[in-house]
Amino acid sequence: IEGESGTGKELVARALHTHSARTEFPFVTVNSGNLPHDLLESNLFGHVKGAFTGALSAKKGLFELADTGSIFFDEIGNMPFETQAKLLGVIQERQFMRLGGVETIKVDVRIIAATNVDLKRMVDEGRFREDLYYRLHVITVHLPALRERKEDIPLLVQHFLSKYGGENDRPDLEITPEALDVLVAYDWPGNVRELENVIERAVVLSSGPRIGNELIPDHVRATEQFQMPRIVVPPDGISLKEVIGASERQLIESALHEAGGVQKRAAELLRIKPTTLNEMIKRYGIQSGQRRRVSKRKGQSPAPAKSDSKSTETAQAPLGVDTTRDN
Repeated sequence: IEGESGTGKELVARALHTHSARTEFPFVTVNSGNLPHDLLESNLFGHVKGAFTGALSAKKGLFELADTGSIFFDEIGNMPFETQAKLLGVIQERQFMRLGGVETIKVDVRIIAATNVDLKRMVDEGRFREDLYYRLHVITVHLPALRERKEDIPLLVQHFLSKYGGENDRPDLEITPEALDVLVAYDWPGNVRELENVIERAVVLSSGPRIGNELIPDHVRATEQFQMPRIVVPPDGISLKEVIGASERQLIESALHEAGGVQKRAAELLRIKPTTLNEMIKRYGIQSGQRRRVSKRKGQSPAPAKSDSKSTETAQAPLGVDTTRDN
């Protein structure tokens, strides 16, 4: 199962187990990278009494506990290289020995692994065993990031409202359309997990029946999505070169204003090299005193730049701009 952190990889793993013939048997989760390899192997395969200092009695490992069920390796890319070889042996032979033991133990488990990194790249870099990669890479489930499936956000918000509203004796809580718009506009680098935390926080802090923008964290509300204005070409045509030049000038002046006149920061905002920005400033003759204040209101396009070219003014006059969002 591939996907960024917080996309719900363990939920998918549990769903695979629940809807399989093994649903009545154990589902065991292994945090692959949280332990040093010797302790991780002890947890996976168990050990016999006296296998190491402190092994006062025999102990079953997670593979034995998961027998006839499913074992889920979370973030398998973090598994120590030494342990990867032993895991490969279990997958191939369906048997293993406890640490310090000589008895072979047979197991029947479904192995599900999850990762938030590119395992193939790790193989190419020598950080993940190639043979183990191909053993695991039988059926792949890719989970898209939340920013790639924003149509799911309203459904997830309602689910988390019901969940945490019930836990806090607030079963009838609602979210305002304005607050929902803010949540949909945000890119959610922490994915579903981050969204869940935001809704839980809002439920706990709410004092009325509705959750508004004031209960949305500042870093989420501060997100301002750039909206490209809709341009209607007039019947007599328009100069594409002049429109592009006027737009570039407006964007540069807006970026300089936001950056307080610091060209390096303005270049970062525009995602271009500082040298490129400097060349464009010279090309358009932008002076410090000409930098205008630009409205930050969402959806409002900057005022048209003045031009010495009469043809530019004529071309821009009939230009229709619609800043409403397309649904």
